[in-house]
Amino acid sequence: MARYKDAKCRLCRREGMKLFLKGARCFTDKCAIERRNYPPGQHGLNRGKLTNFGVQLREKQKAKRIYGVVENQFRRAFARAEREKGVTGENLLRLLECRLDNVVHRLGFAASRRESRQMVAHGHYRVNGRKVTVPSFLVGVGDVVELRSSSKLAARVDDNLNAGRGGVPQWLELDVAQKRGTVRSLPLREDIQIPVQEQLIVELYSK
Repeated sequence: MARYKDAKCRLCRREGMKLFLKGARCFTDKCAIERRNYPPGQHGLNRGKLTNFGVQLREKQKAKRIYGVVENQFRRAFARAEREKGVTGENLLRLLECRLDNVVHRLGFAASRRESRQMVAHGHYRVNGRKVTVPSFLVGVGDVVELRSSSKLAARVDDNLNAGRGGVPQWLELDVAQKRGTVRSLPLREDIQIPVQEQLIVELYSK
């Protein structure tokens, strides 16, 4: 599957805000936004005003980059969000939040979604006692996400948990001692603290 392999900090600069794609580095003065808070490229400082389409496109790109999904994955999530009852934009964000790689990140086991995706793909996590290696796996209410026994001793996981950046959202419950998380409920819009205006994404795909 296609993956963005260029410098991750360029994505933050393109969106003009921290997307927290590189874990601990984003909290230091080495962050690209702290050093060069303008779009990358030769004409980064001279970009003109965005059109309405451009504004909508940037919101979509921002959401894709925050959750680390490619266009086809994002389109499938949007199509499913349209089929479900409720507000399409909120449905979309809820589906993205319930991805296993995002849940692992939200629980604090990984410093970034990129790291959590790699850990899931390498078989370090179990859902309800069964190994899951698909980062896009959708968790549901009552599901238990935990590290496999041998991975619970990893120093990297302890470092991430001790960092405690952002805390665990209310719709999840974390047992630090057992390195286990439980999905208490599906996330509501107020539980999803990301700088994205989902209605603009809906307007973009509705054209």
